[in-house]
Amino acid sequence: MSKILIVEDDAEIAMLEKDYLEMNDFETEIIANGKEAVIALLEGGYDLVLLDLMLPGQNGYDICREIRDKINIPILMVTARTESVDKIRGLGLGADDYIAKPFDPAELVARVKSHLNRYRRLTGSIKNGNDEYEISIGNLRILPRSWKVYKHESEIKFPNREFELLLFLAENSNIVFSKDQLFEKIWGFDYVGDSATVTVHINRIREKIEDDPSRPQIIETIWGAGYRLNN
Repeated sequence: MSKILIVEDDAEIAMLEKDYLEMNDFETEIIANGKEAVIALLEGGYDLVLLDLMLPGQNGYDICREIRDKINIPILMVTARTESVDKIRGLGLGADDYIAKPFDPAELVARVKSHLNRYRRLTGSIKNGNDEYEISIGNLRILPRSWKVYKHESEIKFPNREFELLLFLAENSNIVFSKDQLFEKIWGFDYVGDSATVTVHINRIREKIEDDPSRPQIIETIWGAGYRLNN
């Protein structure tokens, strides 16, 4: 049974999330304080976190910033702040999804299931006993089945969407994809968002893999067309 951490200081909303998730066979825990949530998340044991932005102790942005490179589980921000800049900021810090309040509880459960299934596909294939293979791009090595990326033999941590986007571009190197094509491929038709999400994730990937992110050589912007991974 998957265990979901609900980080939410509004007791009514937290219980609504808890009730719907438990009706769908998820185990849940509620924490209302940001600092306490960070401690719990870093101790491990959760498969996904629903993270409110406005919290006592520590806000959702700071929580995401602190935990993102330390744990790989999906992070879904649930918040009443629906401005594009808030969404882009959350995704830029490594959140996997952004759900606006008020939300349809059935949609929230569907998003949770989708992210957990995606996460299992990315991380679970190594358990099937298949031989690992890797994609090499200069000093970068991508191991698709174990969901690892190395640069100069040092491992780089990637959250779900960033890894999927990097892997897709690496498996289709030297091909130009528009932002809309990448959005459709990685996020899908049912995701509520737009192609600006792709730009945020491309920039985060560049910060991790490029020697000079301001002059990217691996993931190149083809002006007026999209992005291409050079290999």
